[in-house]
Amino acid sequence: MIVADAMTPGADLVTVSLPGGRKDALEYLQEDRFSSVPVVKQTDDGEQYRGLVSREDLIANPTEDQLALLMREVPTVHPDDDVREVARVVRETGARRLPVVDGDDETELVGIVTVTDVISAIAHGEVETDATCGEVAASAVTTVYAGAPLTVAERQLAFAEVPYAVCLDDDCEVAGMLTEVDVLDVARIVEGEEATGDSIADQDDDWKWESVKAIGSRYLPTRNVEIPSEPVSRFMTADVLSVYGAQTVREAAQEMVRNDVEQFPLMDGGDLGGVVRDVHLLEAV
Repeated sequence: MIVADAMTPGADLVTVSLPGGRKDALEYLQEDRFSSVPVVKQTDDGEQYRGLVSREDLIANPTEDQLALLMREVPTVHPDDDVREVARVVRETGARRLPVVDGDDETELVGIVTVTDVISAIAHGEVETDATCGEVAASAVTTVYAGAPLTVAERQLAFAEVPYAVCLDDDCEVAGMLTEVDVLDVARIVEGEEATGDSIADQDDDWKWESVKAIGSRYLPTRNVEIPSEPVSRFMTADVLSVYGAQTVREAAQEMVRNDVEQFPLMDGGDLGGVVRDVHLLEAV
């Protein structure tokens, strides 16, 4: 299966244009629940692809507003590449959405291919594998207490550099799942002012001229991402689906597509034994 058969074509893509601001990207990420949005620029030669801006970028850089400084370069693929090449690039770089480019200078954005597209190909048998969930699962699991403030949980996700956490109750039993999407859904931009102190010229200052003296406090506009401090339990998904070790990767992929999720806890005799993320399934390709 080639990328052109799996990707979302350019005509169906949501993009943001340079110059632009944080709110342009945040709107699409919240409303359409994308993990990232392509950034393009209109030129005399037409629209050119420049990079991606992700939900992680917005949360990690709360004071930056310009898309040009928020976006990042990611690997690209071509429409005639095999989807196994997509799986390889994702495994090696951690990128979840790969722009599909064409043209002599490779700046024509013809589509986006994602981890979910490869998972869908596995689910439909278009990419063969006989691996099991137990063979690809990760034993290290990021967890968070369901009663912890969401602000604390968001920091845990950031430090762990993963987009999910398994939520545990008072008895250390699995109570739910929290994802970056859950956090972004309730994040909002807060604008205000920050005092920089009094600007007062002394008599001996070289830059003082004529009768300029105290001109009062100066304020700079500020911008931040505000996340609610209520308990994680208010925002997590409580009805958590799980997989078991002997379950096939294809079956797990089918469950991911059917339920629109990116990870499952791996349960072993009723105990949490690991986690199976969509990127883990790519290891079987």
